[in-house]
Amino acid sequence: MPAARELSGTVVAITGATAGIGRETARQLVAKGAKVALGGRRQERLDELVAELGADNAVGVQMDVRSPEDNARLVAAAVEKWGRLDSVVPNAGVGMYGGILDHSDEELAFMMDTNYAGTVWSVRAALPEMLKTGGGDVVIVSSVAGFRGGGDEAVYAGTKHAQVGLAGGLDRELREKGVRVTLICPAGTATEFAVGAGRTEDDPRFAEWLTAEDVAAAVVHTLEQPRTLRTHIWTLWSMGQQS
Repeated sequence: MPAARELSGTVVAITGATAGIGRETARQLVAKGAKVALGGRRQERLDELVAELGADNAVGVQMDVRSPEDNARLVAAAVEKWGRLDSVVPNAGVGMYGGILDHSDEELAFMMDTNYAGTVWSVRAALPEMLKTGGGDVVIVSSVAGFRGGGDEAVYAGTKHAQVGLAGGLDRELREKGVRVTLICPAGTATEFAVGAGRTEDDPRFAEWLTAEDVAAAVVHTLEQPRTLRTHIWTLWSMGQQS
């Protein structure tokens, strides 16, 4: 069996890094010896996470993932600090539950631009640096909603379908250039995601759902795969969830 790829010293950029899956992914990667460039909207949380992980291991960039320029700043911060970028984890996402008429134009535009355009800008910013070192990994944190529409989440599911289509095309475009493209697609996960927009902090379903640690472990395992193979789509469900 091929040995796991060593992550020590590799450099990974993560968007949506100040909470939930992104934050836990950063923690698990640093525990493996990786360096992480953390993108997020909340400066205070970025500062706290960098302090926790150590300034030698992490750099934080306050950013809006909808901005191509901000994504470029995240990549630049990684390259300035460590001289390279090996992988990118487009993780930032927004969820809102309700019918297509239940939210304002501005709210829906924010969700669509964050979830889909933000993924595109993350990849475009990171790819040139990854190609300089002969390839790398794009690990998109998406959702099982990307494979089926659900009631009261049509627009959200549409953004996740868009990520699935993007990843499929990128896999065909980038594989021969040494870049692996993976979709990590969890079912419901017990984080602050969509709290106040259809979920509550004491949602009783959380007890049986996936955790941020579960999904982060899948991201890390994907990055540890030998470079001779790739996982393109990985759906995750807890044992308590109906598939």
